[in-house]
Amino acid sequence: MKPEPPVRYREPGARWRSVAYGPVFCAVILVIEISFGAPVHWFGLIAFAALLAGFVALQVVAGKKHVSVELTDTTLRQGTEVISLADIAYLYPEADDYRRREEPWEEARALGELSDVPRGRTAIGVKMRGDIMVRAWARNDERLREHLTSALERLRKESS
Repeated sequence: MKPEPPVRYREPGARWRSVAYGPVFCAVILVIEISFGAPVHWFGLIAFAALLAGFVALQVVAGKKHVSVELTDTTLRQGTEVISLADIAYLYPEADDYRRREEPWEEARALGELSDVPRGRTAIGVKMRGDIMVRAWARNDERLREHLTSALERLRKESS
């Protein structure tokens, strides 16, 4: 069995520490109520902290599944979709900010199971073998482009 290739670039999609923000906020309110001698809303604060933590935990699970990015020497994973780097013909150059019209790749299908590039992410144009255009995406698109370019160069050197 082959060992897993090393991860060259990773974005987790969401972080578990986000779940703690709501309960910490409720704890701060609790301390303020106690320190000022105001009536303490035990039930409300505990219930609200639990609700916030629960809803944010659902968002974190969804973010980790659908908006995470992982690049190895052989594959690119965007959400739940995994593509082989061998299937990538090339990367389109970055879109010019001062262009008059959009590049054709900017209308292509976004990788992953979401209908578009996730909010807060920037697209990278990718031409697949078979003349198919898709959009990869990342929060830090410049770093992903840099690592993806070097991984593609490494793969092409190995295959030639």
